[in-house]
Amino acid sequence: MDTEATIAGILRSHEEWLGNPAQGTRADLSGLTFNEIRLRGANLRKALLAGVTMLDADLVEANLSGANMDRADLQRSNLAGADLTGTDLANAHFAGGWMAGVLLAEAKASFSNFRRAMLKGAKFQDFAATDSNYTEAILADTLFHQSRLYECNFSDADLTNVHFYHARLQHSKFNGAVLLNANCTGSKIDHCSFPAAKLANSKFVRAEMNQCIFRNADLSNCDFREVRMRGGDFCRALLNGARFGKAQLKMVDFRGANRSEEHTSELQSLAYLVCRLLLEKK
Repeated sequence: MDTEATIAGILRSHEEWLGNPAQGTRADLSGLTFNEIRLRGANLRKALLAGVTMLDADLVEANLSGANMDRADLQRSNLAGADLTGTDLANAHFAGGWMAGVLLAEAKASFSNFRRAMLKGAKFQDFAATDSNYTEAILADTLFHQSRLYECNFSDADLTNVHFYHARLQHSKFNGAVLLNANCTGSKIDHCSFPAAKLANSKFVRAEMNQCIFRNADLSNCDFREVRMRGGDFCRALLNGARFGKAQLKMVDFRGANRSEEHTSELQSLAYLVCRLLLEKK
């Protein structure tokens, strides 16, 4: 079977279907295998790709918006600049893939695997993810505006300059992750762990935080102004230059944290503060 000719025919019929469903046929590659296929710039919008296998494929700038990619396996594939807006990515595998600048707005990913994927500059606005794996992935300069992330694992990932603006993060792990200059303004962060993470110069202004762990994390020069925090572990964290002006902190543990005299005074003067602090000099 001439795979390239077959795919070309499927794409032509799919283009007709997109223009007039009564004339063409919707592309259905469900359960098929096309390893190392070249589909650069292909239009597979709204295609049926459930269970498709495309290892090491070339899908640069392909249009996959609105496609059903449940259980799709695209490990190590190149999807740079591809459009996956509104795509169903349940149980999909993108481990080791090159996905720089990919569009994932309004997509849904449950039990999906992005481990070690290159996602630099990807756009995840209004993205919804559950139980998904982003460990060791490159997510620098990504946008997660108003996204909802539940039980996701970002451990050891590079999230430098990430934007979680007004996002909702629940029960997710950022163990050892790099989040330098992260913007979490107005976000809701619930039961998330950041032990040994690097968060220097990050913004949490007006965020709502509940039972988060920052043990041994680098929070130098972080901005926690007007944050509402209930419960939290900052033990042995680096807080040099961190700001907590007008923050509301309840039952937060700062034992052993590295704080400046100005920072200690600021914490002592906060209203609504019920925190456990070791204020004696070491």
